[in-house]
Amino acid sequence: MRRSLYEQKVFDEMNLAPLLDLAWTLLVVFIIAVTAAAQGIKVNLPKASATPSLVKPTTRAITLTAEGYIYLDAFPVTMEELETRLRQYKAIDPNFPVVIKGDEKIYYKRVIEILDLLQELEITQLGLVTQKLVK
Repeated sequence: MRRSLYEQKVFDEMNLAPLLDLAWTLLVVFIIAVTAAAQGIKVNLPKASATPSLVKPTTRAITLTAEGYIYLDAFPVTMEELETRLRQYKAIDPNFPVVIKGDEKIYYKRVIEILDLLQELEITQLGLVTQKLVK
């Protein structure tokens, strides 16, 4: 015996299979499009000259060691010598950048002293170097 249309059971659940198929297809298309866009256009780039550049890098590095020593680039200095040399660099190039590399074991006060000196000399291009986290 056949049931009538009103007697048939109504399904209250949605079939998600077509929706998941569409989501996976869009994901694959997106991955392919991003990969193709990230590679860019292939061009033959010119070769750089093998001769060393006469322009020296202008970024200065101030390093604070765990033992309490201060280095400007690779040369040990006192706070007074650091101030004198930074003033000389500022006279040559007012916008030269400075990076501070401090050992993790130094006192925060030493970093603040360096930052105060840089603020006093009006050196505004400043960076603090940290180690990348490896996960």
